Amino acid sequence: MSSARRTDQRPAAAHVADSHDLIRVHGARENNLKDVSIEIPKRRLTVFTGVSGSGKSSLVFNTIAAESQRLINETYSAFVQGFMPTLARPEVDVLDGLTTAIIVDQQRMGADPRSTVGTATDANAMLRILFSRLGDPHIGPPSAYSFNTASVRASGAITVERGNKKAVKATYERTGGMCANCEGRGQVSDIDLSQLYDDSKSLAEGAFTIPGWKSDSQWTVQVYAQSGFVDPDKPIREYTKKELRDFLYGEPVKVKVNGVNLTYEGLIPKIQKSFLSKDKEAMQPHIRAFVERAVTFTTCPECDGTRLSEGARSSRIGKISIADACATEIRDLAEWVRGLDEPSVAPLLTALRDTLDSFVEIGLGYLSLDRPAGTLSGGEAQRVKMIRHLGSSLTDTTYVFDEPTIGLHPHDIQRMNDLLLRLRDKGNTVLVVEHKPETIAIADHVVDLGPGAGTAGGTVCFEGTVEGLRAGGTVTGRHLDDRATLKETVRKPTGTLEIRDATTHNLQGVDVDVPLGVLCVVTGVAGSGKSSLIHGSVPAGADVVSVDQSPIKGSRRSNPATYTGLLDPIRKAFAKANGVKPALFSANSEGACPTCNGAGVIYTDLAMMAGVATPCEDCEGKRFQPSVLEYHLGGRDISEVLAMSVARAEEFFGGGQARIPAAHKILERLADVGLGYLTLGQPLTTLSGGERQRLKLATHMGDKGGVYVLDEPTTGLHLADVEQLLGLLDRLVDAGKSVIVIEHHQAVMAHADWIIDLGPGAGHDGGRIVFEGTPADLVADRSTLTGEHLAAYVGG
Repeated sequence: MSSARRTDQRPAAAHVADSHDLIRVHGARENNLKDVSIEIPKRRLTVFTGVSGSGKSSLVFNTIAAESQRLINETYSAFVQGFMPTLARPEVDVLDGLTTAIIVDQQRMGADPRSTVGTATDANAMLRILFSRLGDPHIGPPSAYSFNTASVRASGAITVERGNKKAVKATYERTGGMCANCEGRGQVSDIDLSQLYDDSKSLAEGAFTIPGWKSDSQWTVQVYAQSGFVDPDKPIREYTKKELRDFLYGEPVKVKVNGVNLTYEGLIPKIQKSFLSKDKEAMQPHIRAFVERAVTFTTCPECDGTRLSEGARSSRIGKISIADACATEIRDLAEWVRGLDEPSVAPLLTALRDTLDSFVEIGLGYLSLDRPAGTLSGGEAQRVKMIRHLGSSLTDTTYVFDEPTIGLHPHDIQRMNDLLLRLRDKGNTVLVVEHKPETIAIADHVVDLGPGAGTAGGTVCFEGTVEGLRAGGTVTGRHLDDRATLKETVRKPTGTLEIRDATTHNLQGVDVDVPLGVLCVVTGVAGSGKSSLIHGSVPAGADVVSVDQSPIKGSRRSNPATYTGLLDPIRKAFAKANGVKPALFSANSEGACPTCNGAGVIYTDLAMMAGVATPCEDCEGKRFQPSVLEYHLGGRDISEVLAMSVARAEEFFGGGQARIPAAHKILERLADVGLGYLTLGQPLTTLSGGERQRLKLATHMGDKGGVYVLDEPTTGLHLADVEQLLGLLDRLVDAGKSVIVIEHHQAVMAHADWIIDLGPGAGHDGGRIVFEGTPADLVADRSTLTGEHLAAYVGG
């Protein structure tokens, strides 16, 4: 191997191609951004900070990353673009120096009940190939080990179009790994018929109690009533055996209802297709509540919850089947794969080892590949998405992260920081939206947005180094070195919630008394069993209000006023004051502008090009018919009310002609959780993750519960907002509530009355109580990882 010798040792003049070292943004106006202009250095780690709602996501995700993705999509042919999501150009004057953007966000993974950690990554695909090559007995190709593939057998005549056409007999067979009993879900369902209908009534009298099934108009109900299989005027309990069998289990057949051809199907298979084939977490709350009432899920007796057919479970490598491999913790599975020595599949083993090692390196070694993807927290989902990028050979790429430290114990944050720095050191631009001081501290460049949230934000308050931020006097700079102090006195419990022999997931027969009437914090490293202990053991009864991290369901028509139920008393007050129907004051009902159907904008679909949204000319974006806007309450029409901020509306509905106590109470709760800057009509789709969780908390604060269970309420909260959250938790406890918080934030731990620490590690190394007591005792003891980090945080 030879190489050319360089004789000219003089320094070369800078090449013009090396001058593009900045991403330039000029005049960004997405959402609440106010003509933002910044320059971001390439191949550096830039952290974007600012209070929740200050415009960080609007700048990073909706402007820089969105334009990069849009430009890349445009390089494909029109045919390919037709299959891709269409993206509109962001509201910005100039975007220069962009590189390919890879977005690693917190969106939950897999709404499909068959989606697991293994199927969401490449791990399951590689395992299936491995078992199809080395498994004994050999049962077939990789599809024979897939629980998403059903076995198919068919035979018949086919016509071959070659020369003389002739029919030949052919058979077709495909071996799949799906368990036929549970169809690859691992669970079977048992339906409580008393929750589907009232058997003392007839169909004509409205026997169905299923949400949305109304006797008079609903097509589904009409199919049953007019099918001819049952008597619609006879109470269901008086059906003959044949009628009841047809009603509950009838095969699909075509029937004519009011001159329209429709399909009749038994009630049980209908419910299974309508409700049970969908992910429970993606359902609307009232539908989910119905499914939880009506359906009990039990582990499939045939596959024992593995989702796989008997053939797939019988094929083994050594003593391990693919079901065993998927149920094993990933760090143990990585060791098993490392012990396999088979030259014929050496490249596959290397790739599988690298993938499994990436799980361990990123702190997810405690997961198993058969863990349903929908059960991962936002932080876990984000780290799973990171795995495919860790070993990537791509450089000069822009990686965009949305609070990558969410759900991480302080012990794990250093590991995440190392990964971010490793991506940067490979020559990539790393953009991180983050609140944690530990991650802000490693930034090469910081952009601080604010000064406030919503309309009070959207400007760049600081741009420069971390040291410059500390001295800059911005809200973030002032709070960067904030440290909570331990309370001198803690509250005394008024009772206890006994948990005995808890074994959910990795819990190892845990016995613990959770104190009531105080602020109790449950902590421990990610995967130690905190959520399993509280969500799995605290009964979700009428007295327990649980605010978890599941995403808010809502379209661009949903807003804080509709989500919190605030709009109902407002509509009734408008209707009463003007002597008209409440439906007129809904943009989703009779009062909607007929041109834009109450959306306020007209969406024009341009096929493979980005669609265009233009404000409706008839209602000028107000969403209501002109006649509706003639009705006033307290001198304001309904569109003006929806344009108010929470703080302004709280004042407006607090007294005078527009006094509405029910609305004022909801607005007070929204202000309590720090959402006073939100406008009532702002679409839910434009809210940040932290705003959505606090909106959910404000909604549940009205519930009549004695025990509040909060799952990482500091998610998405700025350092300055954590103090307000602590004040809110104190007010809940002082009002006689019991508050149990699953949390990693040291400020919340220091503020607690009682701490329950799980660990010592994650997965099978966790699931035990390693400390119970006051924060002061934990700091003095320093016997656990949490104790060490809390002591360092409070300077103990």
